[in-house]
Amino acid sequence: MPEFNKISLLEKAPETAARNLEDYFSDHIDAIIAYSGGVDSTLLVYVAHRALGNRMVAALADSPSLSRREFDAAVNFTRAHGIPLRIVQTAEMEDPLYRANQADRCYHCKKTLFQELKKLRKELAGPGSEASRPIFYGANLDDLEDHRPGMQAAGEASIRSPYLELGINKNTIRALCAYYGLEVAVKPAMPCMSSRILYGEEVTLEKLRQVEEAENFLYTLDLRVLRVRHHGFTARIEVLPQDFTKVLENRDKISQKFHELGFTYIALDLDGFHSGSLNTVLELPE
Repeated sequence: MPEFNKISLLEKAPETAARNLEDYFSDHIDAIIAYSGGVDSTLLVYVAHRALGNRMVAALADSPSLSRREFDAAVNFTRAHGIPLRIVQTAEMEDPLYRANQADRCYHCKKTLFQELKKLRKELAGPGSEASRPIFYGANLDDLEDHRPGMQAAGEASIRSPYLELGINKNTIRALCAYYGLEVAVKPAMPCMSSRILYGEEVTLEKLRQVEEAENFLYTLDLRVLRVRHHGFTARIEVLPQDFTKVLENRDKISQKFHELGFTYIALDLDGFHSGSLNTVLELPE
């Protein structure tokens, strides 16, 4: 096959995937999209809105585990694109099984979320109406290879995933975001603040505050791909290896700020940034 044909096929791939995703939503009368402001759910709400207009709703789950920076970005995206938004207050912090922060924490989080979205569905349907509006969320093919207990909660609640049904992975999602010209195409993954706390250590409002303020401070130093992992008295900083120098150049500032936040020890992880690094301690089935 000539080289230019290969390039042509690659250029058409996002266009084909975009058409498939738009057709998927066009087959529905309306929709509720579980929205977090991350890359996966942002693409879903954007495409659903293209296909359904105001017959879809982006449901943003707000709780202490969502940083204010991510909350503001999520709200601003929907405003910029005229996407209907409903903010849903979730109460996972009231669930002792969630706060216990065992390996199934995300299951309890998603279970709470989907319960609230079903309440929203009934509200949108109105009195005496059947609540038939389907609920979608952003699990993709790559999630099948990772520790995602929230997917069990989705299955139990009959929540649908367009990406899984259409066979779309993370790379395709980012390619689609670029195809549509969405700014989230290059946005780093940003899971909830609770994912920064060592498994087995209770999730508390204070720990979430420490993590959020610590990461916000690192952002002021022009660091973007990062995590602050909460190990009790220790904050473990993960950044890309090429950003190690920037961290060390600002060592005194970081040390002072993190001590003010209540951390006794501050560590730079020499393995560098690794999404989901706390999952490595779990004993997962083969």
